[in-house]
Amino acid sequence: MTIIDAHSHLWLHQDTEVGGKKIKTLKNGRSIFMDEEVQMIPPFMIDGVNSAEVFLSNMDYAQVNAAVVVQEIIDGQQNDYLLDVQKRYPNRFFTMGMPDMKQLSQGAEGQAQFLEETRQLLDRGFRGIAIPGHRLTESVKTLIPMCKLLEERGIILDMCLDDNAHQIAEMAEVIQECPNLKVAIGHFGMVTTPTWKNQILLARESKHVTIESGGITWLYNSEFYPYPSAIRSIKEAADMVGMDRLMWGSDYPRTITAITYKMSYDFVSKSQELTDQEKVLFLGENARKFYGFKDLVELPYIKNMSE
Repeated sequence: MTIIDAHSHLWLHQDTEVGGKKIKTLKNGRSIFMDEEVQMIPPFMIDGVNSAEVFLSNMDYAQVNAAVVVQEIIDGQQNDYLLDVQKRYPNRFFTMGMPDMKQLSQGAEGQAQFLEETRQLLDRGFRGIAIPGHRLTESVKTLIPMCKLLEERGIILDMCLDDNAHQIAEMAEVIQECPNLKVAIGHFGMVTTPTWKNQILLARESKHVTIESGGITWLYNSEFYPYPSAIRSIKEAADMVGMDRLMWGSDYPRTITAITYKMSYDFVSKSQELTDQEKVLFLGENARKFYGFKDLVELPYIKNMSE
């Protein structure tokens, strides 16, 4: 089975601020996050570097063929590093650029700068743009000029949204304004929140909109593996928009402080509630078509010494 991770993260180090609160890499996988020390990544990442090479080792072990790398402002901009990763591992990673969202709150001039920065990222070679919309301080509709540019160039938008009916409705307007824009809605619509179904239904607004499940194991962390409620939510979303509009995502590496990388998808592959064809679509085939992955590597199973 082809397995593609539609939502992951990479960074060399974290050193930024969000809302005046600090995010900074420490050691042993820990970071200062919003002024609090947390276990950001697994403790074996002792230098705090969340590298493509460590991720590839996890992917090879878990037999994950390829991954989409998005960005979040809590990690700081990683554009230079992700372009380098894309060039070095073109058949394993689809990396997304992220313009500086702070510009959107600086009036017309700032919004023009945001659009120009987006254009420069595309000119440098990014085939996708990631916007952590749940961090937006302005209307989602301020993104329309950027979305028209992405639509014109055939670039994919990965968009995460807040648990906010008004923001979700604005995103529906953006999709209607840009009907040929390819959009992946992240975090499975924030599936454990009251408005999650409104986000899933965005896939009805255009045939080019899909839903990816990055962070679903985090959202159901209190239930823990094998996440029966997550399986029920996947089935419910499929009833609403079709299994061909849903994609698996891990939210690596933050989620693997609690579970292994393989566990972030094998609760799906081992489920008795989904058909084999549904698993094929959700775990890889939909993402392969949506992102245009080609020449995927073959990853044979390597037996564990403890088996």
